[in-house]
Amino acid sequence: MKIDRRRLVALTAAGAAGVLTPELLRGSAAPKEGAKVPGGDLPAREASWYRRLEEGRVECQLCPQACTVADLERGTCGVRENRGGTYYTLVHSLACSVHVDPIEKKPFFHVLPGEKALSFATAGCNVECKFCQNWEISQFRPEQVEAYFLPPETMVATAKRTGARLTAATYGEPVVFWEYVRDVAKAANAAGLRPTVVSNGFIQEKPLREVLPSLSAIKVDLKSFREDFYRDQVRGKLEPVLKALEVIREVGVWLEIVVLLIPTLNDSEAEIEDLSAWVFEKLGPDVPVHFTRFHPTYRLTELPPTPVATLERSWKIARKQGLNYVYLGNVPGHPGENTVCPGCGEILIRRMGFRILGNRLKDGACQKCGRTIPGVWE
Repeated sequence: MKIDRRRLVALTAAGAAGVLTPELLRGSAAPKEGAKVPGGDLPAREASWYRRLEEGRVECQLCPQACTVADLERGTCGVRENRGGTYYTLVHSLACSVHVDPIEKKPFFHVLPGEKALSFATAGCNVECKFCQNWEISQFRPEQVEAYFLPPETMVATAKRTGARLTAATYGEPVVFWEYVRDVAKAANAAGLRPTVVSNGFIQEKPLREVLPSLSAIKVDLKSFREDFYRDQVRGKLEPVLKALEVIREVGVWLEIVVLLIPTLNDSEAEIEDLSAWVFEKLGPDVPVHFTRFHPTYRLTELPPTPVATLERSWKIARKQGLNYVYLGNVPGHPGENTVCPGCGEILIRRMGFRILGNRLKDGACQKCGRTIPGVWE
């Protein structure tokens, strides 16, 4: 069902007033119906993290790009626009991808195993990974993709209708729709759902700290432990990501880390040793680290898939460095998918891809030896 200009204005006004009626929401609230929002009708909202400069310019204070944006221009992400010295987000409540996924797909392995998450994304990203799996939405502007008009309350109502116990801002980069993430998280908490985020962690400290208390869990893609990789392959910076990881750990929100191992670029033994040692020292031994298999995509099609032997070698290095929960990803059926008790070696959660084959945790602890396993279990 398509949304014309009059209907979109009515939806936006009603959503802001908190009076979303069934008549207004019918069609636009249903993700499968693919309502397209015309580019000229993007329902802009004032952004939350920026400061005004001279001559009508603004400085974005959301991510480390810290874009200085002239009037009628946009930042690097393509979803924030300066209009006469006021900065706007163009993607609040405009979800271009909405699906119900197993939480293991994010991947979260220590968060409500076997439960479903209503996953959502908007267009745009604040970096450009050459190996991006979702480049069709992350590297496009909001007027270039179809979107569903889903205000936070509607997103949460949709999650409850599907039986999902979690929401997940994912697929694209949630940092660029951080106001939407914040508001969905608030609505999710009020409805008894668990809000989660899957991010690149490329965010300034202030907006991160402001939203973290509303989240139940966050997964960060640590692209590499080398600054040159971030510069050449990501168009970003490593240091702000490491700082974000430390802040997340300090605040106490559940954290998991994913490292996509790309042959010849970030898979050396030395780099894995350095990365694992840093996680152990700065974040502690109980933060799960997932080493996942690369498959050629986007602008990195000349490289082969990651050998399983490389994943297994990285698993051994991380375990040797003292990390208790190390996983292998994109290798369904591999023992590296299972959660094993660090105390007695008992297999606690057995997985096959995104499916849970067995769960021997009881009240967040190993039934055999009684060791507490950190995570979000209830």
